[in-house]
Amino acid sequence: MYEDYLELLGRGWVAEVDGIVAGFCYASNADASIWALFIEPSREGRGLGKQLLNMAVDWLFERGHDVVRLSTGSGTRAERFYASQGWTRERTEGNDVFYLRGKRR
Repeated sequence: MYEDYLELLGRGWVAEVDGIVAGFCYASNADASIWALFIEPSREGRGLGKQLLNMAVDWLFERGHDVVRLSTGSGTRAERFYASQGWTRERTEGNDVFYLRGKRR
């Protein structure tokens, strides 16, 4: 199943620092979403997450999507990160918050 996601249904990116994987991001073309974005805690604050996220979003827009969506835990560092990157809060369900980002014109 993961091979389908990596090769057929989306694309992933990896950030390396000094030859060591410091984070990754995965975008799903099937539903125009950011499926995963993780940065090694000791590597946070260096712009890696922002770069990975922008690459994934740009790739989805290039595939013809007008809106990209993601979800994360409410009240988390990840939620604060997405809000700081200009994502729009769409809704909250339980402990999950849903964000969207449209193409910039």
